[in-house]
Amino acid sequence: MRVAFASDDENETTRAVAQALAAAGHEIIGPDSPPSWPDLGRFVGQAVVDGRADYGVVMCWTGTGTAIAANKVPGVRAAVAWDPWIARGARLWNDANVLAMSLKRLAPDVAVEVLQAFLDTSGPDPDEAANIAAIER
Repeated sequence: MRVAFASDDENETTRAVAQALAAAGHEIIGPDSPPSWPDLGRFVGQAVVDGRADYGVVMCWTGTGTAIAANKVPGVRAAVAWDPWIARGARLWNDANVLAMSLKRLAPDVAVEVLQAFLDTSGPDPDEAANIAAIER
C-alpha cells in the first residue's frame, strides 16, 4: 500500500509511525522538504486524491490543524483519531482516507495502534453509504 505521510515535527512518536509503516511494507510518500503544517496537510490530501497514495497520515501537535488543511482538498476525508476505536470508526462510518494524529499527546505505541487500526479496517460500512454521500456535497 502507498501511504502519504508528513509531520511538522519529529519525535519518538512520529518515528514510531514511520517505522511501523516501513516495517509493514508500505511505500511511504512524503514531501521533498518539511513544509509548514498547512502545506503538509494539503500535500498529503492531494497525494491521496491524485492517486499517488492509497491513504494519508498527517501529524502535528494536536492533529487538528493538519486535518483541517487536508480537508480543504476536495475528496479528502481526514479524521483526527486518538485511539484505535476512533480510527476504525472513521474508516467504517466516514470513509476517512486521511488519518490525523497528535504527535505531542500520543505515546509511540498508541500512535502505532491507531495507525494499524486505520489501515487494517476495510470500509466503508455499506449501511453508511447515504451518510457518506451526504458529506460529499
